[in-house]
Parts: sequence; C-alpha cells; structure tokens
Amino acid sequence: MRTTSVMIADDHPLIVEGLSSVLARHKLKVVGSASDAAAVLDTYAELQPDVLVLDLRFGDGISGLDVLRDLLARSPDARVVVYTQFDQDTVVREAYKRGAKAYVTKSTDPAELARAIAQVHQGETVFMPGIAERLALLSVRGDESPLGKLQPREVEVFKLMAQGLTNVEIAERMNLSPKTISTTSQSIKDHLGIHRPADITLLAVKSGLIEP
Repeated sequence: MRTTSVMIADDHPLIVEGLSSVLARHKLKVVGSASDAAAVLDTYAELQPDVLVLDLRFGDGISGLDVLRDLLARSPDARVVVYTQFDQDTVVREAYKRGAKAYVTKSTDPAELARAIAQVHQGETVFMPGIAERLALLSVRGDESPLGKLQPREVEVFKLMAQGLTNVEIAERMNLSPKTISTTSQSIKDHLGIHRPADITLLAVKSGLIEP
C-alpha cells in the first residue's frame, strides 16, 4: 500500500516536527509544511499532498478558515483535516461548512489524528467523538454567531467587549497594548456592522458567548 502523503500548515516548528515523527509511525509521510498562511496555497500546489493538516491560527493574522476557503476554491478535491486548539462549536461548524473533512483538537491523542488522516484519505468525512451531536444541536437551535466573521483573537476581544470591559481593561486581561485592542475592537465593530454596546452584548448573548 502506498504511503499517504501529508502536508502540515502550522506556524509552530515544534508541532510540525513532532507530528512528522508521530505520523511516520502510522505510515503517513509528511512531505512538506508551511509556517505562514500566505504560503499554504502555493506550497500545497507544489506538493500536491493526499491530505493537508491545517491549523486555524497563524502569526501573520490570516485565519486558517480563510485559507481553507481559498484552497478549496482553487483545489476543490483537496482533503483537509483541521488541527487546532480551538474547540468552540461554531468554529467547528464553520470549518465543516467551508469544506474540512475532519476537525481534530490539539488535545486529542496523535494516534486519533493519524486515524482521521487515513480515513479522510479514503474519502470519508470524519467526526470525532461528540462533534456530530454538537453540530446537530447547533443546527436545531439555529444559532448565529459572530465567530464565522471574526478571527480567534477577535472573538475573545468581542466577548470581553460584550461583558462591558474597556479597551484598557481588555488589554490588561489579554496582555496586549491598549492601542492594539482599540484597533481590534474597531475592526470587530466594522465586520459585524454594530457599534452600540447594547447591540454587542445582545449579539454575544444570542451567540452563546456570554450568559444573559
């Protein structure tokens, strides 16, 4: 049986190195990697791997969800396994909606990731334990969330904004500069099309980010 070729898109070299070693033990060969979101599409086109393992957060500020969308627009047959630390239901849903074939969190046993990669290579869509039920519940509730429009760090800022914290307080909580938070909060308001604090809180409650 031919070894499955895998490309890893992650901006942490230690993760790429560790996964390469682990996956090799499961007859999965890592043929290359991309450490920034901007390089993923070109590297994928060059390597043509059987499966892409994609993180959702990169240091260059580009969301992995956007990379996923752009990749599948260019290569509709690409098989992508999302591998990330984020486990919010709406992020999981958005990843599958944009074409991911599996969603695996970084807290999962690497052997489970290897199994998911193998299944995706065989043409399957994989749901880790509990995920199918969570997605079904979201569908039944008909939830709408700002997460689909925001990047992970913006989601956290949005949540704190909805709780009534000032930019200075958010900056202290997240260990970032007030200027960075001011820029981020304005970007969030522009993306969502809402500016009044009451509307921000209402949307966060509706999305399940905070308690009413």
